[in-house]
Amino acid sequence: MTSLSARALGTLIQNWRTSGNGPAYAALADRIRLLVLDGRLSLGTRLPAERELASHLGLSRTTVSAAYADLRESGYLDSMRGSGSVVRLPSRGAAALPDPIGAPDFLDFSKATLPAVPAVAAAAERASALLPSFLGESGFDPLGLRVLRQALADRYTARGLPTDADEVMITIGAQHAIGLLARTLLSRGDRALVETPSYPHAFEALRSSGARLVPVPVTTDEGWDELALEQAFQRTSPTLGYLMPDYHNPTGRSMSPELRARTLDLAARQGTTLVVDETMGELGLDGQAARAPFAAAGRAVTIGSVGKTIWGGLRLGWIRADRELIQRASRARFALDLGTPIFEQLILLELLPQYDRILEDRRDYLRAGRDHLVARLAERLPQWSVPHVEGGLTVWANVGAPVSSQLALASRNHGLVIAAGPRFGIDGVFERFIRIPFSHPAELIDGAVDALAAAWSDVARTPLLVGDEDLASVV
Repeated sequence: MTSLSARALGTLIQNWRTSGNGPAYAALADRIRLLVLDGRLSLGTRLPAERELASHLGLSRTTVSAAYADLRESGYLDSMRGSGSVVRLPSRGAAALPDPIGAPDFLDFSKATLPAVPAVAAAAERASALLPSFLGESGFDPLGLRVLRQALADRYTARGLPTDADEVMITIGAQHAIGLLARTLLSRGDRALVETPSYPHAFEALRSSGARLVPVPVTTDEGWDELALEQAFQRTSPTLGYLMPDYHNPTGRSMSPELRARTLDLAARQGTTLVVDETMGELGLDGQAARAPFAAAGRAVTIGSVGKTIWGGLRLGWIRADRELIQRASRARFALDLGTPIFEQLILLELLPQYDRILEDRRDYLRAGRDHLVARLAERLPQWSVPHVEGGLTVWANVGAPVSSQLALASRNHGLVIAAGPRFGIDGVFERFIRIPFSHPAELIDGAVDALAAAWSDVARTPLLVGDEDLASVV
């Protein structure tokens, strides 16, 4: 069981206080509840003792006791003698926030996902005809079907990165690839360079391998902080660097060719293995020329996936790396799983000849979704700053005040599940931002924006205070 110190919890719930339009204990309970719902507090985590948390936050113990009691009553906390207060999720019968699981009226915008392309069903039928020829084999293959690895290698070669089948491993999605590479490359205490904000499950995979994260800022206006990037390499000599240089999640930014070359040089000088996530690398929405893979310009490990292009339910990704690393990863893999399912690989093999056409259709769909979302936000929430994004699946909107967590919590009361900005950062930052996917149909985007506007109105009635700033001043 993981125990959380008062200091660590205080970092996660910073700026939780209300302006006085409600009891402090309720605001504190709401913020802890959101951390659970947002996945930032794992189930089974032991919270700090009431006295310890009260002392750290400068509150009376009565306030913290009342907050914990509220969480127990709503089903988010179990308090047991000798074990302290342990995080859990409420049962169906508990008094709690609306539960989106199994509720058809909830819109789930916490994930940037696309519905399956229609071609998946037909490809599955054709794959079923191929399956019998593989039934005599064991099915336990850590590398993946050679015919599929060769097809992916040929695609990399055509895009400017000469590759053969022995430099490709098929994984169970991109997240599996990140975790496997972290396990292969990192030892406890090693430093891992990461962008902030970034993909939260990558943070989790790196931390689970014992890495100490070294953050480098990425913003919607300036992109990568080049000075911070250089200093992070030179001062910490990270073992691994996890980057998303094309249509970065969640900002939508892309690295310039000059910065790519500089990053490769810095990594080579410090002995850092760059792990480059290109799962959205071919989702440019403004007619950009196709980019060569990052590794075409220097030594880097590449992660790919069809989860953001064909369908998340087709749990397939891959690692493109030198043969030595592929072999190391294959040996490490047996501690996690015994190989990628054969049938799914056959489906992808059937879809790859159509992949360029699928990508073009996806780009058209996402371009329409982006433009529709931006127009609706300008209409309903004109005070928000919504950047133009050239690709990917999301916008990283600046709401103008540090209330993202409150906004995400209030949105659930209006039928919308959305991840707060701090979900994509480290230690509770990005309270001024919220990630909004445009990968859903227009009618669902309309519903999500309406829910956000209603939630924004709710938050405006009980604003946060941060220094002299009041939400009322920016509404």
